[in-house]
Amino acid sequence: MKKQFHLTKEGHAELEAELAALIGRRTELAEAIATARSQGDLAENAEYHEAKEEQGRQESRIEEIENILQNSEIIKAPKGDSKVQLGSTVKLKSADGATKEFQVVGTVEADPLNHKISDESPIGKALLGKKEGEEVEIHTPADTTTYKIVDIS
Repeated sequence: MKKQFHLTKEGHAELEAELAALIGRRTELAEAIATARSQGDLAENAEYHEAKEEQGRQESRIEEIENILQNSEIIKAPKGDSKVQLGSTVKLKSADGATKEFQVVGTVEADPLNHKISDESPIGKALLGKKEGEEVEIHTPADTTTYKIVDIS
């Protein structure tokens, strides 16, 4: 059974743009390989080997993106549901008054530095299904903190 990927509309569009850019670079890489090949002995030609490795990385990424797009489901924007679900943006407040905001997304789009957390992460798992006003205990490798959900959008 193939893995189903959950993407926001924005995440889907970003992957499509990345795929188009990578496919557009195929000709450029093929020309770099041809140029390097024309320089002589391939056994000692670093430019040729580097270009071939880059081509391999690029083709792997193209294959990965195509697989994700073919097996993806667009996350529907939450419609007035008061529970945290995929696509929800959640505002949390700790006992000391510190606030945090996260968007719960699928694993492909997860980017903690930009406050996008995976539904499979400790924080995402703790938040899913919770309602506004509830307290949630989040266990991370560093510590355990209790937050109150102050807003879900």
